[in-house]
Amino acid sequence: MSHPTVPTDTIGARVRELRLIRDYSLQELGRQAHVSASQLCRIERGDRYPSEPILAAVARALGVNVSVLRGQPYIQALQRDQLDALLTPISTAFDDWDLPPDDAPPPRPLAVLETAIQELIALRVQAEFTKLAERLPGLVTEIAIASQLQPTGHRQERAHILQAEAARTAAIVAYRLGYMDLARLALTRMAVAAPHSGDPRQVAIERYERAQMAADSSRLSRGVSLMRHALRDLDDDGDPATQAVRGTLQLRAAVLSARDGDDSAADDWLGQATELARVTGETRHYALAFGPLNVRLHQIATAGDRDDHAKALEYARTVRLPRGYAPTRAAHYWIDRARAEAWTAQRPAALTSLHAARTASAQLTRYHHTAHETVATLLRARQRAEEPLREFAAWCGV
Repeated sequence: MSHPTVPTDTIGARVRELRLIRDYSLQELGRQAHVSASQLCRIERGDRYPSEPILAAVARALGVNVSVLRGQPYIQALQRDQLDALLTPISTAFDDWDLPPDDAPPPRPLAVLETAIQELIALRVQAEFTKLAERLPGLVTEIAIASQLQPTGHRQERAHILQAEAARTAAIVAYRLGYMDLARLALTRMAVAAPHSGDPRQVAIERYERAQMAADSSRLSRGVSLMRHALRDLDDDGDPATQAVRGTLQLRAAVLSARDGDDSAADDWLGQATELARVTGETRHYALAFGPLNVRLHQIATAGDRDDHAKALEYARTVRLPRGYAPTRAAHYWIDRARAEAWTAQRPAALTSLHAARTASAQLTRYHHTAHETVATLLRARQRAEEPLREFAAWCGV
């Protein structure tokens, strides 16, 4: 079996292709993106991996989403896992959100549907994309019917909570697989359901998820603005769940600010989240892991986004993940650590961290853009990569 020794389709190659399509010189693209032509040249040659702020700036200048430069969705890998065929019925279910089929059977009781949604959330935390994609279409349709049958009042609010969580789950799955149109469609459905749920935290969480979409569209400042509005509208009522959601909003604002090159704002948001985490301790409300540990994980991520990989690795070495920690968060930690190790020339350690990410959450790691680019970085660093690295590259489709 043959394995790739160098990446054949990198961010740099896609930047160059789009630059030539738009008839931009390196100097012209650099002027529009506020990046030096020499730096762009190194990115295009594959000698340098762009930091998140540079990637966002180049995407804006080229008029594309960041996901386009990353090469998402990873069609071949998705086809191997048969996920591409499973996503179309989810889109159809949301298209027919307000017009369920006439021959649909009566929905199950709300209590049963609530249990089904909790099972869905558990799969989401595990990043079990295949199982999620199989279950979502029927459940989305069934909950839509149930919501139309409920009388006004608390029962209707319960149905709208179910709608919001189903839509959120679909948006997260679609986003992680690179299907941005489906992710946005799902979030529009969540935006309709959340205000009717009787839970203002659901509205804030919808904005939290939407901010990620704004970031992918290179509208980082828009994402930060969404977080400010969500925090303004979600009063701190002293409830631990509310405080945990507010802290999560602050962490997303920190990451988006760092990617936008606003280090001062990023540090301020991280400072606010750090203070709040001292009050809340470790929490898992709304399947959001917030607390001192998650603040540290975001410090690692923002340092990496700033290209300060030595600081990211310094932070990473202080982390001890507790037993039973959310697999998706654990995988993110190992992926961010691998990036820092790769860029500080600790290549065997980087591959070890990538394998740890795979162990924590195989499907998330397989489709994660940072994991892909870290593998590409490791491949570029060697004339001929060793077999373990070639095997990992083949597994994740690099």
